[in-house]
Amino acid sequence: MNLKDSINIVRKTGVPLVAIETSEPAGIVSMISDMIKESSAMLVWDLMSGLRNVNASGTTFANAANNGNDPSLETARPDECLRRLVQLPEDGIVIMLGFDKVQDDASVRQGIWNLRDAYKSSGRTLVLLIGLGGMLPTDIKDDVVVLTQALPDAAWLEKEVITLASDAGLARPDADTVRVAVDATLGLTEFASEQVLAMSLTKNGYDVGSLWDRKRKAIEQTQGLKVWKGGEKFTDLGGNDNIKSFFGSLIKGKRKPRCIVFIDEIEKAMSGQGDTSGTNQEMLGTMLTWMQDKEATGCILVGVAGSGKSAISKAVGNEANVPTIAFDLSAMKGSLVGESGKRLRSALATVDAISQGQVLVLATCNKIESLPPELRRRFTLGTFFFDLPSETERKAIWNVYLKRYGIDQQGMPDDQNWTGAEIKQCCDIADRLSMSLVDAASFVVPVARSASEAIESLRKQASGRYLSAATSGVYQYQSQAVAATGTRKVTV
Repeated sequence: MNLKDSINIVRKTGVPLVAIETSEPAGIVSMISDMIKESSAMLVWDLMSGLRNVNASGTTFANAANNGNDPSLETARPDECLRRLVQLPEDGIVIMLGFDKVQDDASVRQGIWNLRDAYKSSGRTLVLLIGLGGMLPTDIKDDVVVLTQALPDAAWLEKEVITLASDAGLARPDADTVRVAVDATLGLTEFASEQVLAMSLTKNGYDVGSLWDRKRKAIEQTQGLKVWKGGEKFTDLGGNDNIKSFFGSLIKGKRKPRCIVFIDEIEKAMSGQGDTSGTNQEMLGTMLTWMQDKEATGCILVGVAGSGKSAISKAVGNEANVPTIAFDLSAMKGSLVGESGKRLRSALATVDAISQGQVLVLATCNKIESLPPELRRRFTLGTFFFDLPSETERKAIWNVYLKRYGIDQQGMPDDQNWTGAEIKQCCDIADRLSMSLVDAASFVVPVARSASEAIESLRKQASGRYLSAATSGVYQYQSQAVAATGTRKVTV
């Protein structure tokens, strides 16, 4: 059921108090105005302008409520406005813009509650507009029906792409152009979509590159979201062949993802350890509910630092030719109660619109034991363990970075137990300082040396429990002596 139908039901059944989650408040006012026309008095309130009429039927009441004066001087105070709204004519409707900005005021909440029974018996409606992911105060949430205005879907955007081109006097875009333009605007609001599409029109049609650039900037206005811009693919990454094969098959399967959500070090925001404010638990609950309701799934990538977890995650989107959206959960945390959950819900609403229900969540983790079991269970596609690369894998990784940095094959350093990140570091230093790889290696301290005990503990914990990122099947721990041979199949 769409939002317009829901509002019609609200009006027909006499629901007195309604909240609408929206990122397009002006669009909501316009839509309800078109529905109401002159059949009932319609008014709008905001902090700057106070109570004002939308249609002629609301003019008399607005003038009376403001005593014929400037509305901003009479009813700009929300509590005063609500007190006067008791006199709203039968079947009237009032929309409060930016309710989440004033909802912490106890007198405002009391004023809203006071209208409940009076409005119920007279067909009147108070509509509270809140941002996507917003939450109502606990003392009125059971009295208010909550509706959500979804971000535009593919069908709406397809019509908009064609209409804007026609209005500009251009030929109808072909099917491929329409599809690409729709993909490049999914996740934006109606207003933002219209602006981005219009600004990307040229005399030759839509500039798809410009569309994507504008979409990235629009998405990144949501706190904690960042669209990955790197172009790396699996061929740019050595080793970890098993997980690359798995993801390669997944993105070509029946339910190909339309969006990758990448969460780095998820345990830091979801473990609850050391969190006395309850913020982590709030975000955990929000994530669990979303993954269950949307049937979102994915993989947890755990293992040695620098072994390629993040690099693989970022490359999946490029392989699938879909956006990879990085979630910075720390940046979503707020100081006020409920603020963190609101920001996360807003971010997830954006993902819903972009993915159209086809999302793959990839989360890296350094201490998986601190992740709540109920969260681990949501990642139904498996947990993969990233070990130190074998000798064979290290050769493949060297080839990638030697080519990238334009370094000729030469004397090679002792790279036993190096990670891919350390091989890259060595090549980078050699290139920057114009020195040999052997000399550059003296500036590299392998994590296997600096954190040897932690790595061995991690290996033992993963053995027999998680899938191997490198070879098919379940990861099996191997001794240090065996590790040097390049094989991974001996259990100790």
